[in-house]
Amino acid sequence: MKTFLACLLVLSVSVEVSNAACYVEPLKPVNPGDEIKGCYDSKGELHEFDSQWKTEDCYECSCSREGIDCCAIYSTPVGYDKEKCVSIFNKETCTYEVVEKNDHSKTCPVYEMVG
Repeated sequence: MKTFLACLLVLSVSVEVSNAACYVEPLKPVNPGDEIKGCYDSKGELHEFDSQWKTEDCYECSCSREGIDCCAIYSTPVGYDKEKCVSIFNKETCTYEVVEKNDHSKTCPVYEMVG
């Protein structure tokens, strides 16, 4: 069991470092010709240059003079028994839990994560 947990820890760290699920939005003035004073997120909130924030959709974003750079802070389980188990996403913790379909109190082993 300890070996399995150690492998999951290594996997989760390596997935987090890769930040495979990222996107970049170039800066745009609110009105053509306006001075760009920072980055506007999808909700229209202004973020100062060199600032960072976490979105409700579990992305960590940063504002630079090049634009907004956002990366998912979660990984998605893909290697598990899909006939017996289901993955459930928790938006508060930005994590997936893989549990048995018929008994959500029982967790299922996960062999591969992406993201």
